[in-house]
Amino acid sequence: MTEAKTGVIRGTDKPGFDRRLLPPMMLGSVLNPINSTIISVALVPIGAALGAPAAQTAWLVSALYLATSLGQPVVGRLIDLYGPRRLFLLSTALVGVAGVVGTLAPNLAVLIVARVLLGFGTCAGYPAAMALVRSEAERTGRDSPGGVLTGLAVANQTVAVVGPLLGGVLIAVGGWRATFALNVPLAVAAVLLGLLRLPRSTGTSRPTPRGRLTTQLDLPGMALFAAMLVALLLFLMNLHLRSWYLLAIAVAAGGAFAARELRAATPFIDLRVLGGNRPLLATYGRALVAYVVAYAFLYGFSQWTEEGFGLTPFHAGLVQIPMFLVAIGVSVVSGRRPGVRGKLLVGAVGQIVACLVMLTLSGRSPLWTLLLVALLFGVPQGLNNLALQNSVYFQADPARTASSAGLLRTFAYLGSMVASSATAASFGRRVDTGGMHHLAWVMLGAGVLYLLLTVFDRTLGRATTPAAQ
Repeated sequence: MTEAKTGVIRGTDKPGFDRRLLPPMMLGSVLNPINSTIISVALVPIGAALGAPAAQTAWLVSALYLATSLGQPVVGRLIDLYGPRRLFLLSTALVGVAGVVGTLAPNLAVLIVARVLLGFGTCAGYPAAMALVRSEAERTGRDSPGGVLTGLAVANQTVAVVGPLLGGVLIAVGGWRATFALNVPLAVAAVLLGLLRLPRSTGTSRPTPRGRLTTQLDLPGMALFAAMLVALLLFLMNLHLRSWYLLAIAVAAGGAFAARELRAATPFIDLRVLGGNRPLLATYGRALVAYVVAYAFLYGFSQWTEEGFGLTPFHAGLVQIPMFLVAIGVSVVSGRRPGVRGKLLVGAVGQIVACLVMLTLSGRSPLWTLLLVALLFGVPQGLNNLALQNSVYFQADPARTASSAGLLRTFAYLGSMVASSATAASFGRRVDTGGMHHLAWVMLGAGVLYLLLTVFDRTLGRATTPAAQ
C-alpha cells in the first residue's frame, strides 16, 4: 500500500495528513474568491447591458459580501458543532442554483439576488477547510503540515488573481452571463468531491435534539448581528447626512448584540473569549483594513482600466497577470518560513508603495505602468492572506477553528464593503482618473493603518507556522 493511501509520512510512525481531503478543501475554499474577483471585469459590461451606473452595479459586489459576512460565522459554528460534510454539500449545491439564476437574470435586481445566493452558497468552503486541517492535526497528533496551509492560501491567491483574466475570457466568448454560468460545473464538481472524500463527522459536539437547535445556534444573536451588518452596509453604500439613522441602527444593533452575547449560555460569537484574545482581535482588525486596500484595487482599478484607460475586459484581466505571478511565487516561498510578523510588515509596505504609484497614473500613462502597479500589488497579495490565515489558525480556540476562520472572512468582507462604498463614492456615475486618484488616497490611508497595527502588535512574535512538509 502506498504512502498516499495509508497517510503515513516516511520516516515517522505517526500518520500524516490525509491528502484525499485536499481536492474538496481546495475547490470549496476557492468558490468565494472566484466569484469575488471574476465580477470585477464584468461590472462595466453588465452596467452597459442593463443601463446601470457604477454606483448601482457596486451592489453586485456588496450583496455577495453581505451574505457571506452573515453566513460564514453561522456556517462556521455549525461546522464546529456537526462537522463539515453536510454544510459543505448544502452550500455548494446552492452555488449551482445561484449560477442558474444569474445566467437567466433579466435585470439588475435578479442579478443581485443571484449574488446573495452565491454569498450564502460559498460560506462553507473556507471554514470547512480550516476545520479539516484542525481535525487532521488532532487525528495525527501533530500540527498539520505548513504546506497544507500554504496550499490553501495559494489556491485562493491563484483563483483570486486569475479571476479577472478568466472573467475577461468568458465575457469575450459568451458575454457577461458566462461568468455566472461557470458556477454550475464548479458546484457539481464540489458536490461530487464532497460526497466522495469528506468524512461523515468531525464536529466537536454530539448530535443535538432538534428542539434544542435554537439554543445551540443563538438565533437572537444571529439576528442582531445581521441587523447590524445590513444597516452598516446600507449606510456605507449611501454616505449622506440624511442616512444618519442607518448608522444609529447599526450602533444600536451592535450594542444589543454585544449585550446578548455576553449573557448567552451558548453565544453565536463568544465575546468573552474573543475579548480575552487580543492577538486574534488584532488579526481581525488587520484583515479589515488589508481588504479595504485589496478590494478597492481589484474593483476600482479594474473599472478604471476599462473606462478610464480604454481597455477591453479581456485586456483588463491580462493587466493583472503580473499580480497573479508574483502573488503565487511570494506565497510559495514565504509559506516555507515560520513566523508571520515579517510577512505582515513587508505586505504593509508593499501596499503603501503600490498605492503611491497608483497616484501617478493617468489615462495617458504607458501600459507598462499599469503592469508595474499590478506587479507591486502581487507582493502584499501573496503575503497578507497567508499571514492572516496562519495567524487565525494558531491564535483561535481549537474548538472554534471553523467559526474563527469564518469570522476572519467576515472582517475581510467588512473591508470589502468599505472598499465597495469608497469605489462607488469615488466614481459616482463616471469612472475617470480623478475618481481613481481619490480611491488611491483612501487605499493609502488604509495601508498606513495596516502598517501601524502590525508595527505595534508585540504578540506577533509568538505566532509561528510549521515548516512546509
